[in-house]
Amino acid sequence: MVPLAEAWDSGASAWTAKEREAYANDLDDPRALIAVSAASNRSKADKDPTEWLPPYAPYWCEYVTNWVADKTRYQLSVDPAEYNALAERLAACPDQPITVTLSR
Repeated sequence: MVPLAEAWDSGASAWTAKEREAYANDLDDPRALIAVSAASNRSKADKDPTEWLPPYAPYWCEYVTNWVADKTRYQLSVDPAEYNALAERLAACPDQPITVTLSR
């Protein structure tokens, strides 16, 4: 969900190589790795929700809650612009629960 470059900038740079590998291959949380088209993957690249949201607007609530869950699961930081973009989107999703199991 959260691209590797974004994870790196959000705290993964301090992780061990083994921790980064575990993040990149996380199959324990189905929200972490989501199959998308090549075009969608290229469009998103390493952007966070300040720069990119899925083209299908009805999916935005699920996308941002998954983003928050992934960042929380791995205790990754959220910068102020990212926080504001997430808060704005989440305000439109009042009934969307966010459940998280920490990775460590």
